[in-house]
Amino acid sequence: MFNKQERSGILFLVLLITGLLSVYYFVDFSKENILDISSPEISAIQKQIDSLRTLEIERRKPKSFPFNPNYITDFKGYTLGMNTEEIDRLKKYRDEGKWINSKSDFKRVTNVSDSLLKKISPYFKFPEWITNPESSKKSNFKNYSEKTFEQKTDLNKATVIQLQKVNGIGDVLSKRIITYRKKLGGYTSDIQLYNVYGLNPQTVSRTLNEFTVKTPKKINTMNLNTVSASDLATIPGISFELAKIIWEYRVLRGGINSFSELENIEKLSIRKLEGIQLYLHIE
Repeated sequence: MFNKQERSGILFLVLLITGLLSVYYFVDFSKENILDISSPEISAIQKQIDSLRTLEIERRKPKSFPFNPNYITDFKGYTLGMNTEEIDRLKKYRDEGKWINSKSDFKRVTNVSDSLLKKISPYFKFPEWITNPESSKKSNFKNYSEKTFEQKTDLNKATVIQLQKVNGIGDVLSKRIITYRKKLGGYTSDIQLYNVYGLNPQTVSRTLNEFTVKTPKKINTMNLNTVSASDLATIPGISFELAKIIWEYRVLRGGINSFSELENIEKLSIRKLEGIQLYLHIE
C-alpha cells in the first residue's frame, strides 16, 4: 500500500503527463519559414554568387599566349586541337631543318583545317626578321640561305672557331655557348640555345641555320606531379622562386594533366615552358 505522500506524488505525475499530452495534441508548434528564398534580397544575393562563380570559371580556363609554331610540342599541339598526323607532319618538316614562316606555310605543311587555322593563327609569333624584313635589311648582318638538317653542323660538336663564323657571334658568345654546353653535359634540343646569356633571338635564329642538335643528350625526366620545388629548381633556366610558383600551382590544382595548364603562370614564358618540358613528364 502507498502512504498518503506517495499517492499524492503518483497523482501529480499522472496529471503532469495528461497535461503534456494535451499540449502536444492541441497546440500547433509549426512555425512559418522565416527565410523567404523568393524575396528580392535573397534573389539579389544569389545573382551575385552566380556572377562570382561564372567569373571564377572563366579565370580557371586555360589562357592562350603568343607562340612560335616552329616549336610546337606534342602536348602543345594536342591542346591546340591538332591531331597526331598533323603534329607528325610538322615535326618531320622541322627535322629536315625547314622553318614555318607564315600561317600559309603552317597550313601547307600540317594540312590543318581552315577552322582550326583561323582559331590558332592569331597567336602565331614569328621572329622580327620574319615579320619585319625591312628592319633586317637595314642591319649590318649578311643575308643567309636556309640550310637543311643534313647541311648543318652538330651543335654538340661545334668549335669556338666554327661558331664565330655566325654573324653576331664573337669570341665571348662562342665561348659562352661552349661553356653552357659543358654545363648541360650536351644540348638536348635547339631551344636550349636561347638560355645562353647574351644571345638575342635573332642571333639564335642565325646560329640555328648553321647548327642543330644531332646527338642529343638523354635526360631522365621527372614526374611533374610528384617532383619537389627543389628538384624543379635544378632545371636550367628555372630559378627557385619560379620553381616554387610551379610547385604551388600544381598543389593548388591537385595535379597537372597537361603542360598547357602551366601557361597560366605569369612568370613562366612560352620559351621557358618549352625548355622545362625536356626535363619533365606527366603521369
